[in-house]
Amino acid sequence: MTFVSPLGLGFTLVLCLALLFLPRRYAIVPVLALTCFMTMGQRVVLGGLNFTMIRILLLFGWARLAFHGEFRRLKWNAIDICLIAWAISGFVAHTILEPSDAAYRLGVAYNCVGTYFLLRFLLRERHDVIHVMRMLAWFVVPLSILMLWEHLSGHNLFAFLGGVPAISEIREGRIRSQGPFGHSILGGTFGATVFPFFYALHFRSGTDRILGYAGMMASLIIVFSSGSSGPAFAWIFSVLAFCLWPLRQHMRALRWGLLGLTVLLHLVMKAPVWFLIGRITVFQASTGFHRAMLIDAAIHNFSEWWLVGTPSTAHWGYELMDVTNYYIRQGVEGGFLTLVLFLAVVSYAFGAVGRARKAASRQPKWEQMMIWSLGAALLAHAVSFISVSYFDQNFVSWYLLLAMISHVSTMKPSEQFLSVPVRIRRSWRDLQWEGVAQ
Repeated sequence: MTFVSPLGLGFTLVLCLALLFLPRRYAIVPVLALTCFMTMGQRVVLGGLNFTMIRILLLFGWARLAFHGEFRRLKWNAIDICLIAWAISGFVAHTILEPSDAAYRLGVAYNCVGTYFLLRFLLRERHDVIHVMRMLAWFVVPLSILMLWEHLSGHNLFAFLGGVPAISEIREGRIRSQGPFGHSILGGTFGATVFPFFYALHFRSGTDRILGYAGMMASLIIVFSSGSSGPAFAWIFSVLAFCLWPLRQHMRALRWGLLGLTVLLHLVMKAPVWFLIGRITVFQASTGFHRAMLIDAAIHNFSEWWLVGTPSTAHWGYELMDVTNYYIRQGVEGGFLTLVLFLAVVSYAFGAVGRARKAASRQPKWEQMMIWSLGAALLAHAVSFISVSYFDQNFVSWYLLLAMISHVSTMKPSEQFLSVPVRIRRSWRDLQWEGVAQ
């Protein structure tokens, strides 16, 4: 039902006006601010349609595009097409499955198309990806302080906005910080998936390097204050992605090797290979076994959900009504086609990062690391999808990443970031004039 506090409404309206009138390079600031400091509890319900504050902000974002004439001809790619197809497939299948619940899937499609393409229109210059990473650091640092306070005190300061509990969850004696996010796992996931951006920033000089170190520290605080194994593993895999930098020329062989190893383990293990998830944990009281059982049940009940999904998974097993796997959720809510299209989005995004990195192979290392960080963040999201479904504002960080990948992959190598520092260009020009004089 509708719940809007005066402070929440005022904060949202300020950000909406800022989105309308800020210069384009700063237009993403209100989106990041609302993502980091507004809960999903603030909402307006009209005719069965649920308008959270972020959805209202998206309306103002599209009004900005129309008002400033910032629509431009996009260079379409496979990610754009698959995202639209995924949104349509999910909406149609879920409407057939649950006609009375069509508004929910319409909201998911609105989040997808509205967020992704708004950001695609706003990202247009070679510096924009760096600006996003830089501005994100300014918001993540204060967010980490608030979540650290929650971890130490057990009181969530965002509770007055609604949608999150005032007293933090405690599991096995450990306080799990949630912040403004829908769950402690989702709060930690946000920190884990933005960490690669800040690691890439520290390769630059001056203020960017300081922001990079501050952002990395803030991300770590968010991850470990959440007290959840899923975000910790997402962070570990993002770090592993940077460790693979020396093998960047052999990623195809590495991928096939990992696939072969997975198949071999599946053949020699007594239990299916996905039950390894239940044996690996970072924090106590991890529910990895639940994730493994969910995958196993989804495979055994494939005939039930493959066409348009299934109305309930409660009969699959103990507590399996809680679909904590975003991949399985695609199939449960939209059928096998929706799942395939979602996997295609992830696959094409990885491919786009690889092609962009190869195109920039002759550019300075920090430029290549900027592109590589997009792949590291994508890997962190892909790992997170195994343990949690995004039902809060984490969808913004997901579509922001996809928009950044699309932006970088459609630029020419000479347009990616700064090909040659200004100081070097001037020195080269001086050398040319010296050659003419001689």
